[in-house]
Amino acid sequence: MGMGAYFALLRPPLLPEDMRYVGISLTEIQSAIPRFLPWISRVFGVLGGYMFATGLLTTALAASSFRTGKPLPTAIVVISGLASIGWMATTNFLIDADFNWLLLAFTLPWLIAIMSSLAPDVRDSKART
Repeated sequence: MGMGAYFALLRPPLLPEDMRYVGISLTEIQSAIPRFLPWISRVFGVLGGYMFATGLLTTALAASSFRTGKPLPTAIVVISGLASIGWMATTNFLIDADFNWLLLAFTLPWLIAIMSSLAPDVRDSKART
């Protein structure tokens, strides 16, 4: 949810790695496509909203049905994580982003949640003994 808020409210339209990847300067972009920066800012605002919503829904799922250990909620968390933070981290490595390792670190809570859901519940095993 924090990353979504960053994208929606704080992220500049273009980062240094964006300029390196496309191979032209910000001045060239502004002169060739004058309305590009306001447009891409809105795109990132929408993207940030989706990211925030994904985080919120994942949190709600984790606090409720994901904790039951049933396969469907776990599959939903796996697929949504791969489609969201997993793909974003991969793309940042593909474009050689400046913060690709930091974005990869944001996948850790997702991975920990998946591993935790697959691990046997220690409380249940103590209750049975």
